[in-house]
Amino acid sequence: MYTTRKIGLCFFAALMLSGCAAQRYQPVPIVPTETASRLETRSLGDEDLHAFVEKNVGHPVTPWPPKTWNLTTLSLTALYFNPSLEGAKARVEEAQAAIVTAGARPNPSLSITPGLPRPYLFNLDFSVPIETAGKRGHRIQAARSLDQAARFDLADSAWKVRSGVRIALLNYLLASRSLDLVRSEEQIRGDQTKILEQRFLVGEIPRPEVDLARIGLSKTHLAINSAEGQLAEAKAALAASIGIPVRSLQDLDFSWSDLDSPPAAESFSPEQIQREAVLNRLDVRRSLAQYAAAEADLQLEISKQYPDVQIGPGYSYEEKNNFFTLGLSTTLPIFNRNQGPIAEAEARRKEAAAAFLEKQAQVIARSERALALYVAALKELAEADQSLRKLQDAHLQMMEHAVRFGEEDRLGLNGVQIESSVVARARLDALARAQSALGELEDAVQRPLDPGDMFLINLESPALNKLPQESKR
Repeated sequence: MYTTRKIGLCFFAALMLSGCAAQRYQPVPIVPTETASRLETRSLGDEDLHAFVEKNVGHPVTPWPPKTWNLTTLSLTALYFNPSLEGAKARVEEAQAAIVTAGARPNPSLSITPGLPRPYLFNLDFSVPIETAGKRGHRIQAARSLDQAARFDLADSAWKVRSGVRIALLNYLLASRSLDLVRSEEQIRGDQTKILEQRFLVGEIPRPEVDLARIGLSKTHLAINSAEGQLAEAKAALAASIGIPVRSLQDLDFSWSDLDSPPAAESFSPEQIQREAVLNRLDVRRSLAQYAAAEADLQLEISKQYPDVQIGPGYSYEEKNNFFTLGLSTTLPIFNRNQGPIAEAEARRKEAAAAFLEKQAQVIARSERALALYVAALKELAEADQSLRKLQDAHLQMMEHAVRFGEEDRLGLNGVQIESSVVARARLDALARAQSALGELEDAVQRPLDPGDMFLINLESPALNKLPQESKR
């Protein structure tokens, strides 16, 4: 009985030690008022944001915060603040934990059977499971492939955040320019209306001409109100794309050095765009990783045809006699050889392959369409540039020269200036379509195509790594 008590004490000590090593539950409650307060207090002057931006651009950024922000710095700020990335980051953490789960070895089992009457019967069995046919390796491979897919999903989410910032910044700058053009046209139409009113008072022109000018001026006033509303809406959309309150963008300037000169169509060949779309698209690479996971899962199901083994010693005490045994057990694959799960895994692999091919075909079609739209938009922009240049360099300059020397009156100059303003607004619309088409083309290949923008997103990008301070926000 001394030996029996000793074994029981060892078993009790093992249970106590395992309890000490167990992880404890840590509650993390969500308090809506606190989370809303943190969102409202976000600022571009955040020092952690400063370190994050410097880490990604590779050089010091002084002063901080800068007075002028460009697409790169705004995109990095969005990657730091935008809450849409938190879900993708959590999925990466889940995939990393799944690798640990897949690699965990099965725990041994211990069985204690005391008998009656108590002093005379006692059984103890210890069993160690042994996996066969490389099952653990297949599980780890599948989990690693899914981890890779989760990382591609995170990078894809980061690109979508960057794309949203580009669209919002483009709309804001275009809305600002549109407001300036309408205000300039308002001054011209106001001057024109005053001249016509003076001529009407002296009886040189009929009243309908003055009324038409006043109607045009009123329409311009309405256009200014509309443009101011669009500018405010664009600023709010820009703040939302970054993940900060709109008041944080007050008194800031925004720049886009190559806004008026998008890359020429000749710099992109259809073969180059298609190749980059197929090789660089993050969702295509994610589909490929998911296929690799499905293939590893099939290998796992095939390996399950071979049963695992449980081996372990046993001890029995009976009527003051000690007995030691060595046991070996396994499952006999007689009634089935895992045919059903194997067939399911094969079907999932076929589904993953079909999804990959479908995604690849969609990407190729989208890249071809985006390139065609961009080429057409560039032609429209070139024609608008030519019309505006011709009007300003020839007609407008000649009219200004004629007015200066008294050959024409200001009313004729106003008419040409209004015509120039209309053409300038048409040119701005053409520029908006060209830059929007360039953005769609960049989304098709998921990399910047503007020579001045070298902001790349990949799995090794520091922009996808959390700062230690980020969890405190």
